[in-house]
Amino acid sequence: MKLYHGSNIIVDEPKILTQYRELDFGAGFYTTLNLKQALKFAAHVTEWRETGKAVVNVYEFDEERAAKELSHLHFAAADEPWLDFVVANRSGKQRKNEYDIISGAVANDDVYTTITLFASGQIDKESALKRLAVRKLYHQTMFATNRALTFLKFVGTNEEG
Repeated sequence: MKLYHGSNIIVDEPKILTQYRELDFGAGFYTTLNLKQALKFAAHVTEWRETGKAVVNVYEFDEERAAKELSHLHFAAADEPWLDFVVANRSGKQRKNEYDIISGAVANDDVYTTITLFASGQIDKESALKRLAVRKLYHQTMFATNRALTFLKFVGTNEEG
């Protein structure tokens, strides 16, 4: 399976870095199945960091072997378990990760507004889930352990914009 990671640098050796902010699935190395999403994120990161150039790193992921050897949490939809998990991570309450890999929907800017409203108590869970149901959500796969990263093989970059 091909996965992409948008950045402002070439990342031929993925690493789990300390995050500057709380993310959907916690600390880890984030990838996506969607090239357009990775290109957009690469442009965003490059603009935010004010250095480098937008680059999409491309990896082959040994999904079959990983399914046998690693623990994997997969959210098939932006449903109640996904919402609870993302809110816990985004609010810093989910400190220990029990999985090697976590995959599911991305809480992009549109979705993040809904999550913020829910987390702050301005809307209830039912309203948040209704709002999420009508959104087109992109995919993310997060590698949470160094062992999981060994299942990724860097194959090059896509620097198209």
